[in-house]
Amino acid sequence: MVQTTNPYTLFFQTLVHLLKGNIGTGLLGLPLAVKNAGIVVGPISLLIMGIIAVHCMDILVKCSHHLSTKKPFMDYGDAMQYGLEVGPIPFLRRHSIWGRWIVDLFLIITQLGFCCVYFVFLTDNVKQVVQAANGTTTNCNYNETVVLSPTFDSRLYMLCFLPFITLLVFIRNLKYLAPWSLAANVAMLISLIMIYQYIVRGIHYPVTLPYEASFKTYPLFFGTAIFAFEGIGVVLPLENKMQKPRSFRTVLFLGMIIVTVLYISLGTIGYLQFGDNIGASITLNLPNCWLYQAVKLLYSFGIFITYAVQFYVPAEILVPLAVSRVSERWMLAVDLLCRTGLVILTCLLAILIPELDLVISLVGSISSSALALILPPILEIFAFYSDGLPWWAIAKNIIISIIGFVGFVTGTYVSIQEIVLRNSIKNTLNFTASGIL
Repeated sequence: MVQTTNPYTLFFQTLVHLLKGNIGTGLLGLPLAVKNAGIVVGPISLLIMGIIAVHCMDILVKCSHHLSTKKPFMDYGDAMQYGLEVGPIPFLRRHSIWGRWIVDLFLIITQLGFCCVYFVFLTDNVKQVVQAANGTTTNCNYNETVVLSPTFDSRLYMLCFLPFITLLVFIRNLKYLAPWSLAANVAMLISLIMIYQYIVRGIHYPVTLPYEASFKTYPLFFGTAIFAFEGIGVVLPLENKMQKPRSFRTVLFLGMIIVTVLYISLGTIGYLQFGDNIGASITLNLPNCWLYQAVKLLYSFGIFITYAVQFYVPAEILVPLAVSRVSERWMLAVDLLCRTGLVILTCLLAILIPELDLVISLVGSISSSALALILPPILEIFAFYSDGLPWWAIAKNIIISIIGFVGFVTGTYVSIQEIVLRNSIKNTLNFTASGIL
């Protein structure tokens, strides 16, 4: 008797995939995000943002069910396209394909933005390990101040990672990445456990941190937080692959409760532990002992492998467009050339903006806010137009989209402003140093 493998996922497997789709580098940047909002305002804002983000994910699921007569299994782009088809505006009904194009555009920006963040994260953490190598000790009870050894510029580290990441994305079938992805998940889980057990010890009392931060830094909090919560792109693919799709909403709410608790606890405790000295990633505040240096390298390994997984989405959208324009003889060469070009693009963007916290905030503000907050409420208004939404549902959706749009504008503006400011400060310092020499 021939046994066939079941292509569908069970409850627990779907839950694990949902958690993996939401937990990455954004989590490690949340302590700095809480600093940008305040020790009281930050956690409360994370809770509110988590509730809104989960609600928008649920909206997307409900809309896909409502539009299922158009297509049984939908992704985000399908839902947006068919939503415009049944909406109230004739012009958009005729050009409903624009909905898919908009979603695909923001998905590409988001996923390539993640890849840029990964370049900066890998560089910052590996560079810190190398710099502190001579002063690394076996004593992890306190973080000794060590003299950091001179090393390469961060941009040279990125160029060193470039060929290895390029070879990694040449693996075009995710099936062959599965064992490495599992190893990456285990590495990141171990690292998170080690980070948690360190930061819960030695918090200083009484707490003297500000309850609320300056309004000028709150947009940076918004960008980082929505970057962390932006897992909406995996919602419909996970539901489509589930053995019992009716149970997906339970998976969604359970998984996002776990994610929200994890985000609030790490962001709050991390800021309580390190205060104003908190780094762009909490791993950069860990002690210079071999145990926690290994934690940084373990998480970096996980992020290195995850690059290929995040890269898969834009590659699946863009590479076929180029391959379809050449003969079969050149298909493989063009495929690999496109992948190489996209990796080089993410590396160059990371070189131009080698500031981890600002890159996270910028990507979150530009694309994650659109996918997670702005588009789902608009989709619900269009998809349920013929059925008649109650006035309060329309008002609620408009408010959520406005919140997302305000965060999009202010977060993008403040992030770019900070990037320009930091670059000008660096250039001034470099000019001063060269003048002294």
